[in-house]
Amino acid sequence: MKTAAVILMLIPVPVFAAALPPDLAKAVKEFQEAEIHNDIATLERLVADDYVLVNSDSSVENKEQSLAPFRSSAFKIEPYVVQQPVEIVWNDGAVVGGLVNLSWTRDGKHETRLIRRAYIWARRKGRWQTTYTQVTRVP
Repeated sequence: MKTAAVILMLIPVPVFAAALPPDLAKAVKEFQEAEIHNDIATLERLVADDYVLVNSDSSVENKEQSLAPFRSSAFKIEPYVVQQPVEIVWNDGAVVGGLVNLSWTRDGKHETRLIRRAYIWARRKGRWQTTYTQVTRVP
């Protein structure tokens, strides 16, 4: 019996918290849709001015650099599903992420990568914005 209990403790369990607050869930959904539709106005509203993106190649970008590809008609992210979601919420902050099989086309070149993304969201002046993203390639 003790062996079974130890084995159960070693099985990885996804991190889940209470459901996202409705206003944060709406912001996350709007952000994901804006990525797919190159909706710059929505992305600019939902991405904080002090935003930092750490890409899967370990390069670091600010807000303008990270939004630049979306300004081009030669860049298109395909619809995606977030698997193994992680949602951790505090009073005015949250981590939202998961595993994504991301596919996109840029300048005629199609790419696909399995990545794990984690977004840090902060509620500032009553509205949610993403302030930081970490992207990790999954081998």
